[in-house]
Amino acid sequence: MSSENKGLGLTTYTEVDPQDIYYQKHQKKIRMVDAARVGLTLLSLLCGFTVLGTSADTLATYNSTHLTGDFHLPLWPDQFDLRPTIALVVGSCIVVLASVVSLLFSKVQVLRNRAIVHTSLTFIAPFVSFTGVMISMIFFYAVNASTTEDTLQSWSCQWGFASMSAKPHFGTLCKESRTALYLSVILVPVELVVLTIAGYQSMLERKSVRPSAFHKSGSPVPSA
Repeated sequence: MSSENKGLGLTTYTEVDPQDIYYQKHQKKIRMVDAARVGLTLLSLLCGFTVLGTSADTLATYNSTHLTGDFHLPLWPDQFDLRPTIALVVGSCIVVLASVVSLLFSKVQVLRNRAIVHTSLTFIAPFVSFTGVMISMIFFYAVNASTTEDTLQSWSCQWGFASMSAKPHFGTLCKESRTALYLSVILVPVELVVLTIAGYQSMLERKSVRPSAFHKSGSPVPSA
C-alpha cells in the first residue's frame, strides 16, 4: 500500500431504521405518561392518608366521649348519624389501598416485570379508587342533607366556638371534619384524571411492539 493511502480510514455504513426511531419515541411517551400517573397516584395517596387520619380521629373522639341518655348533660345528641363520617373512612381506605398497590407495581421492578398484572392494575387500581371516593361522596351528601338528624360535622361545627379544656374539642373536630370532606371532594377529579391517564397508558402499552432486529435495505448512510 502506498504511503498516500496510509492515512485513509475505511468508511462504514449503517442503516437508520424508521421503526427503531418510532419505537424509541413511543417508549419515551409511555415513560412520560407513566411518570404523570405515578405522580398523581402519590398525590391521591397523601390525600387519602389525610382524609383517613382526620375522619378516623373524629370518629374515635366521638366514641370516647359519647354518653348515654342516662346522663343529664350529654355532649352529643340522641339522634345522631355517623354514616357520613364512616363513608369518608371507608372511601379513604379504598383510595389508600388501591394507590399503594398501584405504586408497588409501578416502582418495584420484580412486580413491574409481570407485564399482564402490571398493565391490568395500571387501570384497575385508579378505577377502584375513583369508584370508592365517588360512592363515599354521594353517600356523604345524601345523608348529610337531612335536616332532622345531626352529623359529626354539623354538630361539632355548630359548637365549634365553645372553648373546651378536654375532649371532644368541638372546634378541632369541626376543622378535621371539613378537611376530610374538602380533600375527599378534591380526590374525585384527581382520581378521574389518574383513571384517564391510566387508560391512555394501557392503550399505548398495547400498541408498543418492538421492531424486528433486521435492517431494511436502502440507501446507506455513513456513520463515520
